[in-house]
Amino acid sequence: MESQVLTALMLIICLVPCCSSQMQPMLLHRKSPKPTTSYAVIFDAGSTGSRVHVFHFNQILDLLPIGQDLEFLDKVKPGLSAYAENPEKAAESLIPLLEEAESVVPKRVHHKTPLKLGATAGLRLLKGNASELILQAVRDMFKERGTLKLEPDAVAVIGGTQEGSYLWVAINYLLGNLAKEYGETVGVVDLGGGSVQMAYAISEENAAKAPNAQQGDDPYVTRMYLKGTKYSVYVHSYLHYGKEASRAEILKVTRGSNNPCILAGFNGSYVYGGVEYQASAMPGGSSFSECRNTVLKALNVNATCPNENCTFGGIWNGGGGPGQKNLYLATSFYYLATESGIADIKKPSDKVRIVDYKIAAELACKTALEEAKSTFPLMKDNGLQYACLDLVYQYTLLVDGFGLDPWQEVTVVKQVKYKDHLVEATWPLGTAIEAVSSLPKFDRLLYFV
Repeated sequence: MESQVLTALMLIICLVPCCSSQMQPMLLHRKSPKPTTSYAVIFDAGSTGSRVHVFHFNQILDLLPIGQDLEFLDKVKPGLSAYAENPEKAAESLIPLLEEAESVVPKRVHHKTPLKLGATAGLRLLKGNASELILQAVRDMFKERGTLKLEPDAVAVIGGTQEGSYLWVAINYLLGNLAKEYGETVGVVDLGGGSVQMAYAISEENAAKAPNAQQGDDPYVTRMYLKGTKYSVYVHSYLHYGKEASRAEILKVTRGSNNPCILAGFNGSYVYGGVEYQASAMPGGSSFSECRNTVLKALNVNATCPNENCTFGGIWNGGGGPGQKNLYLATSFYYLATESGIADIKKPSDKVRIVDYKIAAELACKTALEEAKSTFPLMKDNGLQYACLDLVYQYTLLVDGFGLDPWQEVTVVKQVKYKDHLVEATWPLGTAIEAVSSLPKFDRLLYFV
């Protein structure tokens, strides 16, 4: 009997490790759930062209790689506003971008990947119902041909305030400033084709002093929560004062006569928004001082100021403060700075002084058109005749329009370094962060109040 019990015990001792060794591999090979990630596809329908941006986020809203980069980007020209008479053709111009974006996003997540299109100043300037007809054609195309998640309000004209807010979010996100005190964030000035936006964080004291905006304009202050921190952001968009639109405003001042901002040797016209403007040089060529006076009139810097502090056109300036001390100048500020030699074209961002625009402008305004290419070899040929005009405008806009110190150091920016990658400094990233923040199982990084 004892021998039988001993034999049984030995069998049990032998079987236990055998069973354990068979069960252990099953536990080791059990698949753990994949971490939650999401893509976002954002179309930027600008005044001169349309772009598509694709972003990939993890659950805590950090950017993840898409191939070798942290962002997929492509663009087409012209912009949607060029198809004012043919909405269907406007929508068709976006098909190649949509197909590329869908090829980047894994098919298994197409149905839950937010798709948004924001149309900026180009469509805001169209007359009648042309803008809405184009947007409806785009909605129909996305529904018929697309497989991404399209909410009812996903295709719309984005207000200038939204554009400025989203860019402020995007740049401060890339710089790692979110959740810091408002004075540790950077302000942004974005010069697009049709409009210019100023956005920077202000104190609660200044936010409480914000006056009512002019009729038809958005409120001056946008309140938002970012990573659990409340910010009051002053934002204002100036329609008609983007790079291309401002040329028209400056040429309007001389009412068809020769303009002191046009380089000697050019006699022609400028077309913007379907309207043709006389753009011919003065007999003695362009002049920095006379051009500056013309730009000051175009900016309406002497408009009545109904508030304590104003920018141009009688617009409240936000009260200033530490949130405005460190400024990033985006889009056309960067391109003109690099093309005119103010900033290093090989750098995705560079520090310059505002007065550097004046120095370049004084050189441009005493240059004839035939000499301009050798003076500014990086400037595009079709913009050489406006070298004086553009440089004087951007300098005057910053100093007289926004009241900034000419000797203030600012950063002109195209891309921002983020985790050893370069990411475009544009508003679609801010839109993508908001879109993904609203998805289930994702951190609520950004929401407006």
